[in-house]
Amino acid sequence: CARGAAAGVGRMRVLGVDPGTVLLGYGVVEGTGRAVLVGCGVLKAAARLPVEQRLCSLFDGVRRVIDEMRPDEVAIEDPFAGINVRSAFMIGRAQALAILAAADRRLPVAYYSPAEVKRHVSGYGRGDKAQVRTMVMLELGLKELDEGVDATDALAVALCHLHATQTARRLARDAK
Repeated sequence: CARGAAAGVGRMRVLGVDPGTVLLGYGVVEGTGRAVLVGCGVLKAAARLPVEQRLCSLFDGVRRVIDEMRPDEVAIEDPFAGINVRSAFMIGRAQALAILAAADRRLPVAYYSPAEVKRHVSGYGRGDKAQVRTMVMLELGLKELDEGVDATDALAVALCHLHATQTARRLARDAK
C-alpha cells in the first residue's frame, strides 16, 4: 500500500517493523493527531536461501524503505517470549537487521512488546490479530488493507509508537 502524505510542521513519520527472516512487514504512518498512512508492504526473502543471504536481502530492503519513506523514527516489535526458542532467535536476527538499518541511517529506534502494541492500538493487550487489523484500518481511515498480516502488524507497531510519543509529549507539555 502506498498513499503519500505531505509532512507538515510538528508531524512525525514513523516506520514500524514486524521482523521476520522470510517475511518482514513494514508500515509507515505520519501524524500529530490523526495518523495518516504513508505506505506499507512486506519484504520477502526466499526461504530456500541460507539465513545470512536472507538477512542481507532484508537489510538492504529495510534501508531502501527508509530511503524512500524518510521516517523520523523507527519502531520495532520485540519477539514474543512465549514462542519456541528457535523462533525467538530467528526473529531476533530479523530485529537486529532492522536495528542496524535504522542505525545506518542515524534514526532513533523504539521497541514494543506485542502486548504493548495491542494495548495502544486496540485498547486491550490481549486482543487478537483480527481486532488489531480492524483498529488499524479504522484509525487510518482505510476501507481495505490488502498487504497481509505482516504489513498490518508493522502498521500497528508504527501507530503504537506514534501514540506513545504523542502521550509523552503531552505529559511533558502539561508538566511545564
